[in-house]
Amino acid sequence: MDHNSILLYFAIFVVSYILAKTFLHKFKNYPPSPFPILPILGHLHLLKDQNSIHRTLSNLSQKLGPVITLQFGSRRGILVSSPSAAEDCLHHNDISFANRPRLVAGKILGYDYTTILWAPHGPLWRNHRKIAATEILSSHRLQLLANIRADEVRSLVKRLSQKGGDEVVVEIKEALFELTNNVMMRMIAGKKIYGEAVVSNEAKRFREVVKELMEIGAPSSVVDFFPFLKYLGIHISKEKKYKAIFMKFDKFFQDLVDEKRRKAHEQGVIDCGGKNKTLIEVLIELQNSDPSFFVDDIIKGLVQDLLLAGTETSASAMEWALSLLLNNPEVLRKAQIEIDHHIGTDQRLIEESDLVHLPYLHCIIKETLRIYPAAPILPPRESSSDCVVGGYHVPRGTLLTLNIWAIQNDPNIWNEPRKFKPERFENVIGERIKYEYIPFGSGRRACPGENLAMRIIGLTLGTLIQCFEWKRIGDQEVDMLETVGVSMWKSNPLKAKCKTRLNMIKFL
Repeated sequence: MDHNSILLYFAIFVVSYILAKTFLHKFKNYPPSPFPILPILGHLHLLKDQNSIHRTLSNLSQKLGPVITLQFGSRRGILVSSPSAAEDCLHHNDISFANRPRLVAGKILGYDYTTILWAPHGPLWRNHRKIAATEILSSHRLQLLANIRADEVRSLVKRLSQKGGDEVVVEIKEALFELTNNVMMRMIAGKKIYGEAVVSNEAKRFREVVKELMEIGAPSSVVDFFPFLKYLGIHISKEKKYKAIFMKFDKFFQDLVDEKRRKAHEQGVIDCGGKNKTLIEVLIELQNSDPSFFVDDIIKGLVQDLLLAGTETSASAMEWALSLLLNNPEVLRKAQIEIDHHIGTDQRLIEESDLVHLPYLHCIIKETLRIYPAAPILPPRESSSDCVVGGYHVPRGTLLTLNIWAIQNDPNIWNEPRKFKPERFENVIGERIKYEYIPFGSGRRACPGENLAMRIIGLTLGTLIQCFEWKRIGDQEVDMLETVGVSMWKSNPLKAKCKTRLNMIKFL
């Protein structure tokens, strides 16, 4: 057989494959699919730019509709980009889409699919959720630990105001990351790893490994889409990165558990007394009562998910908010006036209990999370049964990709969606506008830390607005270029000028 004949047969195979796929989609009432769908690759060739994958997927939805079939190698998936279709997935078919796909990231980083993030929907996941909801994220527990958040926020603003009334340049992301990390570490382990002056080796270790995790990109590997590669022994660099990151994380969290266990044995008691009990202490108590279930890996997995989810995402959200405020000084001034009016210009510092009386500050936070959701693409889910989404048939085992960013920046839903207008949330009842605004997800797999995140962001942002005058460095607007990995953060970390307000100096 000559070369031309081989090319001819190959061309016939490709055309036949594409036509067969197209006919099958229509026959089985599957959602529409981008053309062409390539043999083996499927639609992976469309997802070249990982940093703006949310925008790429949004463009596909604008062309083909709010529910699209995508083939990721051997995995079938659907892309959802409208409120009604999101409601189908997260409400009408919530149980079906309550599972996670078994990706390599969950195997390696998720302690073999046993963490609250990666565990399949079932007894293990429900137990994790119950512990998180009752032991550290309940309204009662959050209220008991309010002093930790207040203490860390006061510590931050005092450091920023150490030069009195002088204007200083602040590296915002670094300062906010240290704040959120200290808050979560004190709630989880009863200690802070960032001090007032010297950054500990422990803090450096944690910051470096978080940075590596954020930069690694979406939680997927080539083997997830081409499982046959692992049997061929082909070197997969991303898996090696996952394993290297996991080893560092595991060592960090094991040290925390061992330290708490050692102190408990020295003191002869684990329960420090309700209010001061940390999450690790709670989990060690549970381990003592049920050692066969609460092994160290279960404890470390819970600690990992809560610490990571409560640190990077909240810090990024506040950095986006300050960037937007610097580019919209009239909004910043309006928020400052609201705080001054409620608290007084020289009475005291803002407290967490004041947040319910500051509606415009809440509007700023909501508008920030609308434009720049921490997770522009909802963490992946997988259907456990056949269901209907947007009128289309979705078979069991379908990977769900829900584009929150596309929904919350859709010009058919939001007027001037890329314009920062906190006023659009004024007089809106409830935390969500149906499924048009879901920055924390929805349904069984919604983020359990939403209440904590809103408290940290509200108190920190409110205090920074109350205590300082903020200005951009130079005349140009702050650039809003984004990078998407595990979460969405600013490509160029924010630096800004701040000067302590004269009436606030006596408090700082």
